[in-house]
Amino acid sequence: MKALIALLQFASILPLGKPVDFEHFARHSYLYPLAGYVIGGLVALIVFRISNQTIAAAIAIAALLLLSGCNHFDGLIDFGDGVMAHGDREKRVRALTDRQVGAGGVGLGLVITLILFASLQASTSIVMAILIGEVCAKFSMALLTTIGTPFQEGIHSYLHQFSRSYFPVVAFLLCLPLILLPVSPQKLVAAAVLMVLCPIILLAISKQLFGGINGDVVGASNEITRAAIILGMVIIA
Repeated sequence: MKALIALLQFASILPLGKPVDFEHFARHSYLYPLAGYVIGGLVALIVFRISNQTIAAAIAIAALLLLSGCNHFDGLIDFGDGVMAHGDREKRVRALTDRQVGAGGVGLGLVITLILFASLQASTSIVMAILIGEVCAKFSMALLTTIGTPFQEGIHSYLHQFSRSYFPVVAFLLCLPLILLPVSPQKLVAAAVLMVLCPIILLAISKQLFGGINGDVVGASNEITRAAIILGMVIIA
């Protein structure tokens, strides 16, 4: 229970009382998908009664950003700056870790947000799309936390040192209740493929450009994977 509370205190702004030692979650980072159920479920409840797809999509994105405290979105912006920076690896790492926001970060943030908005708007069920997208996005974070070698000290290196090779398997098992949702098997297969493929692609890009992974890349994976999964389910439909 302490591990779950520590996770939610890290991944959301939910008022959960006195801060719990973060090590409780660090030793159980496979629990990431549970945060997806909580955050995705709350956002789904918020938009459940909204009949207008456009308004529901906009409010859903706003609620996702609000509930997460823009924590992972900040990683997406930083990742965009690092990817678009010109120069050698050192300059790219500096752009990735710099607190200044550049054009690359703004551009990637806009692109992913627009893809997410359009995909939610086109979804057969925004509620199902949000829940599946958020849970699977959190799996991508659990996967990267385990397989992503850190290139510097920070929150990712701290989590990585406690991770074990079986953590992604446990995280995947935590995603299995999604098969109980009234969603076609084709969409669920697409979500499963993308929740593994997206972080692996990000890992390859980050190794090439930065020499490894940091917390910003893991946060970016959450945002990119969510958008890709919801888009994939729309295309499958």
